[in-house]
Amino acid sequence: MAKEERLRRLSQVRPEDNDMDSVKHAKRFENRRAFDVLMEAQRYWDRMDRFRRDRERNKRYCYGDQWGDIIEYKGRRMTEEEYIKSRGQVPLKNNLIRRLVRNVLGVYRGQSKEPTCHARDRNEQQLGEVMSTTLQYNMQLNRLGELYARTMEEYLVSGFVVHRKWYGWRNNKLDCWTDYVQPNNFFIDSNMRDFRSWDVTCLGEVHDVEFGQLVNAFAKSPEDYRRLRDIYRSAHRLYNITETCNQFGYSRLENYDFLFTSDNTRCRVIEVWRKEQKPRYRCHDYNTGEMFKIEIEDHREMVEAVNQRRLQMAASSGIPADDVPLVEAEWFIDDYWYYYYLTPFGDILDEGETPYDHGEHPYVFRAFPFIDGEVHSFVSDVIDQQRYVNRLVTMQDWVMRASAKGVLMVPNQALGDLSPEDFAESWSSVDGIIFYEAKPGVPMPTQIAANSTNIGINELLNIQLKFFEDISGVHGALQGRQGTSGTSGTLYAQQAQNAATSLLDLLDSFSNFERDAAYKDVKLIQQFYDDRRYREIAGSVPKNIGDAEWDIAIEQSTTTPAYRQWANEVLMQLYQLSGGQIPWRTLLEVGDFPYADKLLQSVDSMNEQLQQGQVPQQGIDPALMQQVEQRADAGAVQRAQEMLRGAE
Repeated sequence: MAKEERLRRLSQVRPEDNDMDSVKHAKRFENRRAFDVLMEAQRYWDRMDRFRRDRERNKRYCYGDQWGDIIEYKGRRMTEEEYIKSRGQVPLKNNLIRRLVRNVLGVYRGQSKEPTCHARDRNEQQLGEVMSTTLQYNMQLNRLGELYARTMEEYLVSGFVVHRKWYGWRNNKLDCWTDYVQPNNFFIDSNMRDFRSWDVTCLGEVHDVEFGQLVNAFAKSPEDYRRLRDIYRSAHRLYNITETCNQFGYSRLENYDFLFTSDNTRCRVIEVWRKEQKPRYRCHDYNTGEMFKIEIEDHREMVEAVNQRRLQMAASSGIPADDVPLVEAEWFIDDYWYYYYLTPFGDILDEGETPYDHGEHPYVFRAFPFIDGEVHSFVSDVIDQQRYVNRLVTMQDWVMRASAKGVLMVPNQALGDLSPEDFAESWSSVDGIIFYEAKPGVPMPTQIAANSTNIGINELLNIQLKFFEDISGVHGALQGRQGTSGTSGTLYAQQAQNAATSLLDLLDSFSNFERDAAYKDVKLIQQFYDDRRYREIAGSVPKNIGDAEWDIAIEQSTTTPAYRQWANEVLMQLYQLSGGQIPWRTLLEVGDFPYADKLLQSVDSMNEQLQQGQVPQQGIDPALMQQVEQRADAGAVQRAQEMLRGAE
């Protein structure tokens, strides 16, 4: 009887070489693959615990809760505020950090800068103008002016800021969006040391969403809905319950956990982006000069077939085979960004290679100063000075409350027939008179008032306030203080500029964050905007705008009145130098005159009346001319009138 043949798996009898492709290799262990990713992400999350606690402390000090540090007194652990209250005192504070943060925010908002695109090829400068206009539209759509101001405040408090750039639906609008990411919900590879974050290999974000948002993002069929309902069973049951675990706007950091949310009405989803590896070919097409990457399975079609076709064309054209520009391919191990959306229970909701043409993750983040992987915020530098100021203020209050302030000392023998109450009332009353019989050896009543102010506390307080300004670098004119008598305006402006020098490193670092964010915005715009969208925003669609490379510069905003006035003056000078060769209509369309649109409409209306054989009204609408005179100087009005007379 023949022995029955047993069929084995090919992977059991042949050595496995799929470990070169990290995703395929991990899929062999499908039952634990999600847990492996979760454990790696949780390891990075745990290593950022100190940062989260430091951020919470900095935030407390910035917003007024400055007696919350834990101390130990007689074997009991308590906050400093509880200790002070237990001693029968009031914990006083003078919040200097908040004023400091507001001053720096004022300097940042006063810069009035915005990103501008410049094409690397000078011949493509028109593309840069269109892309700058499109980028400014996207900034206005996302309200980035306010978002960056609040992000700057986060940068001062924690030293770490994160934005997320994505494309999709929001408010019934399909566009490119920017989201602020709370640093407490974010984690990065703890091995990262590059200030530019170019060496990061793993990062992600923790999301707590409602069940409706969850199924909207991940349910593509009724089966998916039922699967998500079973996974998040408790959150689905409490979906319509309005109670929450935390008060509005406040969270308990000690309850912050990686896997589970403290609010049982929310669904925890963990987003992880990792760099995975797989073998690919790096190709160089000598015929076009293009360099690109292809998959292993595409080598035959995109390299071998192309080279064979070119050799045949060369043979028919009489070109030697060794003189044919072929496509050269080099095998290598490529790394690429791969995303996972995971549940805390080890389920993979979604995964895949990055869908963005820029080939990266959707996050933009910046840490300051990030020396040896450490984050030290602007606020943390002055916490010790703030604590000492609070101690001195509280000590001054204690001394003043414990000092004698007009205490009356009366010997009992001096009271005579008066009771202590009557004596005290007569002593403190206006025009009061007290009659008593003086006795030998009995001193007269004495009132004591101790001077409790001149004990050195004021001098120490002034020293600490000076230290506070010196350490932060925010002092003098930068705080908006009134100049001393005799200080000229030029000197005061120079003092403000010198004071801002100490903030230059911080502000430039944040400008680099804005530049990186704008670059990722531009890449998303190039990928997802079509010609119709460019035409709606910028009015024109230059060719090859989706293939251009850009230099992003943070420049003075064109929305400031000073910039608009300067640009209009330059246009008027060019118009005068050209001798009228520049059409006046072009001047109004290119310039930023507040009355330009109404002026063009008025002239167009006059031209239409002429074409219809009607007699147009002579001159310009008086109301419009009054508006022009109110918004422009006399010289500008005269030049505008000369232009219109020349047009007639």
